[in-house]
Amino acid sequence: MIADLLLQPDLKLTTQDFPAAFKYASPAPVTMTCDRLLVFGGPYSNLAATRAMLAQARRLGFETEEILCTGDVIAYCGEPAETLDLIAASGIEVIMGNCEEALSANKDNCGCGFDAGTQCEVLSVQWFNFASGEVSPAQCRWMASLPRQVFVEIGRRKLLATHAGTASINEFIFASSSADDKLAQMEAAGVDGMITGHSGIAFAQVLSSRLWLNAGAIGIPANDGTARVWYAILEDNHGCIDVQIRSLTYDPSPSIKAMNERGLASGYRDSLSTGLWPSMDVLPQAETAQAGVALDEVAFKWSRDD
Repeated sequence: MIADLLLQPDLKLTTQDFPAAFKYASPAPVTMTCDRLLVFGGPYSNLAATRAMLAQARRLGFETEEILCTGDVIAYCGEPAETLDLIAASGIEVIMGNCEEALSANKDNCGCGFDAGTQCEVLSVQWFNFASGEVSPAQCRWMASLPRQVFVEIGRRKLLATHAGTASINEFIFASSSADDKLAQMEAAGVDGMITGHSGIAFAQVLSSRLWLNAGAIGIPANDGTARVWYAILEDNHGCIDVQIRSLTYDPSPSIKAMNERGLASGYRDSLSTGLWPSMDVLPQAETAQAGVALDEVAFKWSRDD
């Protein structure tokens, strides 16, 4: 299915298409059982990056049922309806993000968790109002149907995938965030690990033998001064899980053009090429200090003895 979609640059779904387009959608938690998994988050209305990510998944040989998106399909960039159409029709599993929650409920803001009056909050008003006017009732119904939790069973491990933390759909959790808090969330959920998104910067940590993985985002670079975007792979390997965080290079010019044509503010548009965020309001001190420092790809084995 993914290969077919990549050959349809003008893909448009109708109201009748949506009930069948996303066969795994459910408001209740669902379970994915697989030997390997490709995870990405935050398409953010960036159609070019989303196409590049699905094409990369195809090149790597991942089947539809082995791909997970951690939510926020719609956000900063200029092609919200088109990006959502592509993700929905691909048939991959998608978790409800705060943007899907807000848009499907016709809220007046994105619910991103930005503090009032910050630059992040100010910038969010424009793109959210734009996106609200672009999505159809059928797309809103699709977003409302998404699960908030996906359990992943891989290599005798059980992980919980959510958009952010276990208690909040818009909690910002970074590599420098409290290890004790992360462990408490995993212990309370009764899982071996967590898969999350929302914060926009990929990282992986093993904490008392449990894995916390944030696959990053594909719609906006990771504030590291490069135009690359990020995704993750988990693969069972004879009792260990191979964990990888990989970068993806793509041509952002079509998305920059779409943002120009649709009058979206320059901050996030410029990020697509500079790799720097227009504001760092949400970042802890440690991540703020790393702004503009190119991230490295990550690869390690996660065993039960860690």
